[in-house]
Amino acid sequence: MKTYSKSRSLIILCCFAAVLAFIIFTAARGFGYERSGSVNDIKLGLDLRGGVSITYQAVEDDPSSQDMADTVLKMQQRVSGYSTEATVRTEGSNRITVEIPGETDADKVLADLGTPGTLIFCTDANDIEGSTALTGEDIKDAAPMYDSEKSTYIVQLSFTPEGQEKFSKVTGEIAGKSKPLYIIYDGSILSAPTAEEQITSPTCVITGSFTYESASRLASFIRIGALPVEMEELRSQVVGATLGSNAIRTSAIAAVVGLILIFILMIAVYRMPGFCSALALIFYTGLIVVILAGFNKEITLTLPGIAGIILSIGMAVDANCIIFSRIREDLGAGLSVSNAIDSGFKKAFSAIIDGNVTTLIAAVVLFIFGTGPVQGFAITLALGIVLSMFTALVVTRLLIKAFYAMGLKDVKWYGVKKTEKVYDFLSKRHIFFALSGVIIAAGIIVMIISGAGAKRYPLNYSLDFIGGTSTDVIFNENRTVEQLETEVKPKIEEALGSTDVTLTPVMNSNEVLIRTQELHQTQREALYKVLSEDFGVDTSKITYENISGTVSKEMARAAIVSVILAAVAMLIYIWARFRDVRFASASVLALVHDVFVVLAGYAIFRWMVGNTFIACMLTLIGYSINATIVIFDRIRENLSLMGQNGDLKLVVNKAISDTLGRSINTSLTTLFMVGALYVFGVTSIREFALPLMVGIVVGGYSSVCLAGALWYTFRTKFAPKKRTQTAQKNAKK
Repeated sequence: MKTYSKSRSLIILCCFAAVLAFIIFTAARGFGYERSGSVNDIKLGLDLRGGVSITYQAVEDDPSSQDMADTVLKMQQRVSGYSTEATVRTEGSNRITVEIPGETDADKVLADLGTPGTLIFCTDANDIEGSTALTGEDIKDAAPMYDSEKSTYIVQLSFTPEGQEKFSKVTGEIAGKSKPLYIIYDGSILSAPTAEEQITSPTCVITGSFTYESASRLASFIRIGALPVEMEELRSQVVGATLGSNAIRTSAIAAVVGLILIFILMIAVYRMPGFCSALALIFYTGLIVVILAGFNKEITLTLPGIAGIILSIGMAVDANCIIFSRIREDLGAGLSVSNAIDSGFKKAFSAIIDGNVTTLIAAVVLFIFGTGPVQGFAITLALGIVLSMFTALVVTRLLIKAFYAMGLKDVKWYGVKKTEKVYDFLSKRHIFFALSGVIIAAGIIVMIISGAGAKRYPLNYSLDFIGGTSTDVIFNENRTVEQLETEVKPKIEEALGSTDVTLTPVMNSNEVLIRTQELHQTQREALYKVLSEDFGVDTSKITYENISGTVSKEMARAAIVSVILAAVAMLIYIWARFRDVRFASASVLALVHDVFVVLAGYAIFRWMVGNTFIACMLTLIGYSINATIVIFDRIRENLSLMGQNGDLKLVVNKAISDTLGRSINTSLTTLFMVGALYVFGVTSIREFALPLMVGIVVGGYSSVCLAGALWYTFRTKFAPKKRTQTAQKNAKK
């Protein structure tokens, strides 16, 4: 190892301390109004912070379900400009609700979105239908822009491929004739520009005497005009956070407790390197906060986003565990401390890169093909992965080498890993296969039985999936989220005989929206009785309506497709890196096993399946594949040391045994974080944390007990073809 001098090491440690103090101070307090970066600047989602909720109603009395579905999809694409967590859902058969987290100005959103209606481009204002050249569906986007050369505002349009072709044709017909192309919205002429020449490009601009307001208004009407169903605003409101400030406070406490437990474990197990990893993890956590705050216009943090951060923290610790285990192994093999440090980082590099890159590929695929919560999870996960690799491979290394140069050179500060017993995991593989099969089969049976029951739902779906009844209640006084959760909600649950109740306060009012399962007459009467007798609510002012699930078919389909594509992308990467399709097949099969086992848990224990279900499954996929890669990396290494024709059982058993300590420690550190959330979190947080803890245990089990066994089975059943003697001689040459 190229050692540092004491003076250089002191400079490194002082610089790190200064940067760490700066990051912590910035994350905790910020620097006033002109600078960002504090935890208060993080843009929170609707579930954590509240936001704008707007409900539109179709002008047509009975729109088709297909037109409503198309409208939801198009509006989802448009509101995603505000936040990746913005959601659009149908209510009943003719209403659509838009929820935009972090926004507090409903009037601004309404002005920007406009009122959904019918938009056409035609050459004759008196023959609207006969001269229509384009419709709103041919427009990809519209936005106001400032023309610096003419010092005025313009409106820029971009077209779909079909729209580009249509626009080229119509501008060719009217070019140079001073004949206008009328832009008509719901029968009213918005603009009547002319074309000096044929426009064949996918974009164009509309010029005129525009102010910013008039240009924005025209762009807004053009953007919203492609919706299949004409909509009108029914109501708009700024809603309070559904989880409340108490959820944020307790989650912060849980994060601190989890990190402290991780620090204790890392220092107790790995000594001085563990202390360095604790410092690096503080650096990593503070940097995450600063980046989330600094990019608050692009990134919105919600519960799935928190899941991505938790997973990335687990992966950051995992990288350190891999490195430190390698260092202790090399010390046990007789290397000096300095050489062991260099060797440990070098040997751990491939496993860290492969594990993180595999998960990063999944995050990129999830972001590209996912929507809403899936994209939020992907963003925070990708950010965490990049930062975790940097802190593990750069920051931790700098700290260890600096402390070494400062005098901590004795092997006692690092620990020595003695030659461990090689456990015969493969001899138990049939037991492991059978156990997993029984659990999965039990889950499938329970789902079949539940699906054949009265409600015909294989899982315990929440209102997010199956819809229900929304009851609008005006209390006599303003009640906080905490009061609603502790005083009102338990009595409503008791009256309805259901725990699936969500209470959302409307900001700056006494109004509360109560979402429950679809209520029949008796249940509705019981609800009204509780509200009247226990809280003095005037029942004559209560209104209700049936609502659909927030997880639309489009969103659910996008989540499933993105997960499948992510699995395929991971399979291809593992195949390319390990040059053996059996590694890729075994890793993906182990991942599928984890998903089905956790699904069995949801079915057997009737855990609530809501929006957090998607986040839980995505977290499980990222965690499981990373743990499997570490073991496969050791199998690959052992094959190179023992030879391709060596004792395969010994190769696999030794790989699992050598990484067993790392597998246990990584699972414990991740469980510390999620377990703290379960202990300190509110109900909705705990509903997410419990199945995730099970998923972490299952992911660790499949990596240790199944992944290697699956690879061994594939390798023995589909052995590589033996090379000819001539080929072997040529290879030696």
